[in-house]
Amino acid sequence: MNLLEKEQWIQTAADQLENDSPEAVIRLAVETYPKLTLACSFGAEDVVLVDMLHRISPSTDIFYLDTNLHFPETYETRDKLEARYGRSFLQVLPKLTLAEQAVQHGEELWASNPNQCCGIRKVDPLTDILGKYDAWLTGIRRDQAPTRANARKVEYDVKFGLVKFNPLADWTSERVWHYIRENNLIYNPLHDQNYPSIGCEKCTKPVLAGQDPRAGRWSGFEKTECGLHK
Repeated sequence: MNLLEKEQWIQTAADQLENDSPEAVIRLAVETYPKLTLACSFGAEDVVLVDMLHRISPSTDIFYLDTNLHFPETYETRDKLEARYGRSFLQVLPKLTLAEQAVQHGEELWASNPNQCCGIRKVDPLTDILGKYDAWLTGIRRDQAPTRANARKVEYDVKFGLVKFNPLADWTSERVWHYIRENNLIYNPLHDQNYPSIGCEKCTKPVLAGQDPRAGRWSGFEKTECGLHK
């Protein structure tokens, strides 16, 4: 289909799926786009989607952006999930090692220019991996941040040029955690230590009671997104 037909299909699908389950969104994605992938950061929403996708289409690719700066607990969560589901997740690395980045852009770039650091270690690698697919699944929810408040369950991702499915867009954090507990899912133990949103170790802090769930990300900077979702 051409771009106009695709946009019309996306609009119709988003309207029809608005009140449907995440599983219905995943099934449509799997049935419509053979070249489909799930982006996983091993947070609460993503472990839910890994479980749902495994039940529906266990052969669909799952990738993660390895910035080389994740918490040890995040890598441990990855290993436990791979063991539980009997599969490997695709590791997507930046073009620059941390040492090469330091030489070219200075030591601890995340402290001086977090946008550039995210661009090198997240956005550029994501652009490369998504170029191999026609659609992707993400764990974004509308109530995570104002920047995500208008997310639909099916969208056209203009930035990366493919269809984007957000099966959990209308879920609350409570619904996510109910699914995790009901299905005894593996999850990142940092969630139990006041880390509702977990990114790189250098740029993520625990959140105090009453703070925005993403307040621990890039604390001290006017930055709430790494650039993956617009």
